[in-house]
Amino acid sequence: MPRQSKRKRKGTDEEAAPTEVAEVLSSNSKRLREDSDGGSVDISGDPKAAQPADAEAPSKEAVKKTGESGAAAAAPAAVSAVPVEVKDEGAATPASKSDDEDPMESEKVVEMDKEYMSRNCPYLDTINRNVLDFDFEKLCSVTMSNQNVYACLVTGKYFQGRGPGTHAYTHSLMTGNHVFLNLHTLKFYCLPDNYEIIDPSLEDIRAYLKPTFSHEAIDRVENGTTRSRALDGRTYLPGIVGLNNIKANDYVNVVVQILCRVTPFRNFFLVEENYCGVSDPLVVTFGELMRKICNPRNFKSHVSPHEFLQAVVNASKRKFKLTEQRDPFDFLSWLLNALHMRLKAVHKKTIVHKVFRGTLVIATQKLPPTEKDDAEIDVDSPEYEEKTAENPFLILPLDVPPAPLFNEETNLIPQVPLYEIFNKFDGVTVKEYKTHQDLFVKKFQIKKLPQYLIVQIKRFTKNTFFTEKNPTVVNFPVRHLTLKDFLLPTDGDDSLYKYDLVANIVHEGLPEAGKGTYSAHVLHRGSNQWFDTQVFVNDHRLSGSKAFLMRKLPQDLHVDEVLPQMITLSTSYIQIWERQPDTAEELQAVKQAREDALRAEAEAAAAAAAADASSPAVPMES
Repeated sequence: MPRQSKRKRKGTDEEAAPTEVAEVLSSNSKRLREDSDGGSVDISGDPKAAQPADAEAPSKEAVKKTGESGAAAAAPAAVSAVPVEVKDEGAATPASKSDDEDPMESEKVVEMDKEYMSRNCPYLDTINRNVLDFDFEKLCSVTMSNQNVYACLVTGKYFQGRGPGTHAYTHSLMTGNHVFLNLHTLKFYCLPDNYEIIDPSLEDIRAYLKPTFSHEAIDRVENGTTRSRALDGRTYLPGIVGLNNIKANDYVNVVVQILCRVTPFRNFFLVEENYCGVSDPLVVTFGELMRKICNPRNFKSHVSPHEFLQAVVNASKRKFKLTEQRDPFDFLSWLLNALHMRLKAVHKKTIVHKVFRGTLVIATQKLPPTEKDDAEIDVDSPEYEEKTAENPFLILPLDVPPAPLFNEETNLIPQVPLYEIFNKFDGVTVKEYKTHQDLFVKKFQIKKLPQYLIVQIKRFTKNTFFTEKNPTVVNFPVRHLTLKDFLLPTDGDDSLYKYDLVANIVHEGLPEAGKGTYSAHVLHRGSNQWFDTQVFVNDHRLSGSKAFLMRKLPQDLHVDEVLPQMITLSTSYIQIWERQPDTAEELQAVKQAREDALRAEAEAAAAAAAADASSPAVPMES
């Protein structure tokens, strides 16, 4: 017989042997049960123990019937040595040692192995924290989906899923990267083994992705002076960090910087539970950005507002874009109102109105038209009477006097005190406003000042053809700006309404969009130090050697210390002032001054009455 045929026949006999062995075992077991009266029966698989004392051994002919091959002839001996497992189909296979174990015990062993690996993952040293950047949108780099996204902690890339066949699983097999982080549940996993990693050394990554703040941590952000250190060795103060200028979003960055200096407003967004009932992306991403700016465990000394910018673009219906520079005053007005409208669904009085809202009293009077004769106009009609109304405000606009057209000295920059442009709200100064047909005059006076006062110094004038910028420097004190003279008198109110500057937006360059830059001066209360967020401008704004040097630097915002004296010399555009409490000495001085004024008025009135009484009567002519 050919060798191939013998090999084939041998395989066939070996495959048939287990079935024949099962038949022999079945017949022997049946015979043993019938003859069990003469001896003990043991089903453990030992034929000697199962046979009675007077039982005879099977004959050679019986063994020979079990098969023609040598392997089949040896089957009874194998059966007597190895226990078998009889299945319902009648086929028997050799049983392993694990078959005798309890399935529950096997599952416990597997769970213990997973638990051990969870706490002793051998791949933690492959994590590269320098490439981790959680400031951008949490989208899979393959499918661009935001569902069930994992970050590879070796490459910093985002992938979807972790089960077999998913992009994260495939990436792990192809690259040999094993440690992944679920960006939603904040759990770490090892792929492709697919077990959760539990290790305290990973807490810094979780704190970098989603920082949380306790009351003590919030207090440290406000009053702490300890600097944090980024992975590249740079140090920063939490709350005073640079914001990445992705394209032309410096007008957004400066607004975020100054709002971060408003303590109650910032602290509200540092605690996510304060607005947990609001799911709008604008509110959620703004809160996340505030927490990242104040995070003392950042891996970098700057933050990218990419997710917040995407939410702004969608919420404003592309009115504000990161590729086109806009006026920060327009953006600030829109942002405060947008946040208020979205938070109003949860809070009756939002944090926006609690912090920034004030009240103005506006007296409006319509003037008679000049082209008509006086005889044709009834000046006593209700149409021309003065009407008074109260209007709330979030931002107080201040008009800068126009710069002179001609200067004898071309290098002379006009200046004006801040108190002078505040005279608009003294209740006496009249401002004219002309509509298409009518002419109105208005007088303004402040009835209620907020805790944080936002003022806009109106520098830009737009017309049909171009935008003009008023270069007048507004001189202001950094501390102790007293606004009591601009409020409606209230009985028993002795407060000075004293304000300190906490943030200041400055515009440098030409007024057209894209030809100037915005930066912010912000005060860190803990160190009592002012900082300047300077933007690295684009190349087309500079020329020569300076432009060459600027190309060496990244296009983002960084933070530098600045002297308070330099702030007053800048071309301020938007300012935020914080009201300060009056001291007992100041209140006593105000009370004493009021009593002295009343006493002086009473004495003057008494002197006038005495003079009238002592003057001789003048005889009347007949």
